[in-house]
Amino acid sequence: MLILLAPSKTLDFKSASITPLNSQLLFPKEVAELVRYLREQSTSQLEELMKINRKLAWLNQERFALWKPEFTTANSHPAIFSFKGEVYHGLDVTSMQVDEVEYSQKHLRILSGLYGVLRPLDLIQPYRLEMGTSFHFGKYADLYHYWKQKITRQITADLKESGSNLLINLASLEYSSSIDLKKMKAKIVTPQFLENKNDSYKMITVYTKKARGMMTRYILEYRINCEEDLQGFSSDGYCFNGHLSRPGSPVFTR
Repeated sequence: MLILLAPSKTLDFKSASITPLNSQLLFPKEVAELVRYLREQSTSQLEELMKINRKLAWLNQERFALWKPEFTTANSHPAIFSFKGEVYHGLDVTSMQVDEVEYSQKHLRILSGLYGVLRPLDLIQPYRLEMGTSFHFGKYADLYHYWKQKITRQITADLKESGSNLLINLASLEYSSSIDLKKMKAKIVTPQFLENKNDSYKMITVYTKKARGMMTRYILEYRINCEEDLQGFSSDGYCFNGHLSRPGSPVFTR
């Protein structure tokens, strides 16, 4: 079984890791190539490219300028402890058991515009580069063009190594689109999380993000390895809705 998650724009490199273990990037050469192009961008260009304000553009220009090709515990932090958006609030990794975090190293992958594919304990340096950024560089039209074949091959290999053909897609569409899912010889399951508002069910993005993190934790805690066992997920008031669910698309409502 392999879980897919998106990263978050919010980062925190001060929170302590609960395990001394860490790992190096899967795509160091590709990351260095992207950073080289990003370093050439002016503050104004980064502001326009990333659709961010001037303060954030300055911050990210400084990040790329300070980036080092050697990733150490002095300049880097394990990915799963570095992301702090709603997904990772739901996951709440700092309260997990050490064996659960180490189990996630084999069964969880975080997709990234800069890093391609991250294992939870891969060391990363601070960055911002969303997969959907319209970043044209070299012969590549955008980041999807740059990453899709590489990410698809890596996820295929990681899924095989996991010992199961079950791929649980808890990444956003922006990030799951970086994989050629049609080429994956896998059983792909994409859970949905809906809120009951005025007697109808709706997806509310902020709640969906947190629910994806909570389900990731549930899967890691209980070592889920089949689609049917996902139905036991009941965190924060969610419950399985068999009426709305379809094969490969279980729906959880509250």
